[in-house]
Amino acid sequence: MTSSRPAPGAPDRGRSVPGAIRAGLLCLVVLVLAGAVGLATRQPWLFPSLGPTVMLFFTAPRQPSSRPLNTVVGHLVAIGVGYGCLLAFGLSGAAPAPTGGLTIPYIAAAAVSVAVTTLVLQLVRLPHPPAGASTLIVSLGILSAPVQLLDMVGAVLLVTAAGWALQRLVPGRS
Repeated sequence: MTSSRPAPGAPDRGRSVPGAIRAGLLCLVVLVLAGAVGLATRQPWLFPSLGPTVMLFFTAPRQPSSRPLNTVVGHLVAIGVGYGCLLAFGLSGAAPAPTGGLTIPYIAAAAVSVAVTTLVLQLVRLPHPPAGASTLIVSLGILSAPVQLLDMVGAVLLVTAAGWALQRLVPGRS
């Protein structure tokens, strides 16, 4: 006889409509919070890799990659590696790849940054796949000024704290 409950850490394939609505609303709240801080500070506190991060929090909260430690370490490693690759490939003063054009150095910086981020996060056993987007954002020069990198770190800390708190404050099956 098999159990109808998913194994610990397994995705919940039988998510209910109320659970899906809860997850969507909590994602909305957390990202609006980050966006509001960005508006107030006129800094990039809302960027693409936060989307999959908050989706993990509320759709797969039992997954190791959804844990606060994995999230924070994952994005910190990604931001650091992305910036290191940007510098290593001589791209610190170049126009960002989306506006200045994709070049061989940008391709190399992007590929190496994802590979090294993956390597480090696997070695420390703290995977967080959305960090792959953060390292690309930095290594492609989209956000690369020191103040922008600090804003990225602040946003990651904010969404992680808010996501963790909302998981505990808003009742639901997760």
